[in-house]
Amino acid sequence: MLLYMSNGSQQHKSTPLHSVSVAGAVVREDGRLLAIRRADNGTWELPGGILELSESPEEGVNREVLEETGIHVEVVELSGVYKNTARGIVALVFRCKPSGGTERTSDESTAVQWLTPEEVAERMSEVYAVRLLDALDRKGPHVRSHDGRRLIPAAG
Repeated sequence: MLLYMSNGSQQHKSTPLHSVSVAGAVVREDGRLLAIRRADNGTWELPGGILELSESPEEGVNREVLEETGIHVEVVELSGVYKNTARGIVALVFRCKPSGGTERTSDESTAVQWLTPEEVAERMSEVYAVRLLDALDRKGPHVRSHDGRRLIPAAG
């Protein structure tokens, strides 16, 4: 896909643009992980969304987690970078710890739950489960690609 940008009377070829999203892998002291069931498609995922132009990645994670779950977080570290090759989305996932608030649903979520790692593996597709499970191993940041359904093995 090529995008064309107009600059007066000149046309400039541009490479495809990527969207940047952020997500919070929120881990409680007991090892449970915060997850939402999305309102639009019913899938279980970690809370997150598109990073706004005016905010830092950490600000975006705080905003998205609070909007979707009612939970305030403290960002600990970047745990992974995940590229959806089919949709051109690059997701920055941060390991976080909860710092307040009460679980609640939103327009974007029909359920908010603290899941065990086993429940994450059962309920989520592998491309979302790996984001939470990567945050638990603390060996990151991990860099992975997927096609929206399956992980793509790293080259080299």
